[in-house]
Amino acid sequence: MKRNIFPPGWDEKRIAKVVDHYEAQTDDEALAEDEAAFELSGQTVIEIPTELVPAVRELLAKHKAA
Repeated sequence: MKRNIFPPGWDEKRIAKVVDHYEAQTDDEALAEDEAAFELSGQTVIEIPTELVPAVRELLAKHKAA
């Protein structure tokens, strides 16, 4: 069996906790969480073509590393 490789700071226990959180949410709770994300200061939500997602992720990684 192939072993999962997690990002730094993540393990099976943390993944299970996140899955449990989202599986236990009601539709109203999920909607409230989504709406709250749009109100965070210092962040912007934009729509981009799917084919540009890899390039945008690369730019974000470079920005974070700088």
